[in-house]
Order: sequence, then C-alpha cells, then structure tokens
Amino acid sequence: MSFPAKVMRDGLLEKRSSGLLQLWKKKRCVLTEEGLRLHDCKGGGGGDAPSSAWSSKAKELRFERIDTVDCVEYKRGLVYFTVVMATGKEIDFRCPQDGTAWNAEIALALVRYKNLQAVQTGRNRHLSAAHLGSTGEDEEL
Repeated sequence: MSFPAKVMRDGLLEKRSSGLLQLWKKKRCVLTEEGLRLHDCKGGGGGDAPSSAWSSKAKELRFERIDTVDCVEYKRGLVYFTVVMATGKEIDFRCPQDGTAWNAEIALALVRYKNLQAVQTGRNRHLSAAHLGSTGEDEEL
C-alpha cells in the first residue's frame, strides 16, 4: 500500500504537443515528491476553470524516469524549459515568468528525489556490507 505523495505545487503549465503542428496545450500540473502529473483540460475553459473541467486521468512523469530539466529560455514574459527523460525523449513546457518559475521547482524536486535515492542506496550498501562482513565476534560482547 502506498501513501499519496505530498503535493508541492499545483497550477497551470503549457506543454508542447508532439504532433506535427506542435501546438501549446494547457495542462493542470501537480508537482509531488515523486514526479509531475499532467491533467488534460476537458473543455476550452479559461485559466481558473473549476476542477471539474480537468480530466481525472493524468499522465505521470516520475522522477525515477527523468534525467534533467534544462534549456531554460526567457521570452516575452514566458519561461520555456525542457524535461529530458531517461530515454532521451524531450518534453517542452512554458509558463509565465512571474513568481517562482515551474522549471526551478521541478529541478529542485528532482535533485531532492535523486539525493534521497542516493542516500537510500548508500544505506542499503552499508547495511549489506556490514551484514556480510560480520564475523559474529562482536555478538559475544
């Protein structure tokens, strides 16, 4: 049983479609400790559409499959950035430049996730090495 991940940010981003025309589509994005969930907009509603206007089905970009966040560019009040997946696939996003930019929050959450994974891996190695290296002599003390 897994517990729901803590939501770090919830808001709007625009994602470039992978089709021939590469149109920008509004997505409701939920940044959690484990990744980024992208919800499609059901209707043509505005930026502050009620939650019922967002699909419950979401595409999930999990940090375990994300390599980096890069290609940051600032143009006409917008921040453009790319999420690079471990497979090499690149996903382009844009958001308003005001406030804390999504790219920075996603990058920080990704670094936090990778650091926690590295610490966990180090602990597991240390525990298995300690277990394998035990001669049983300390147990008598």
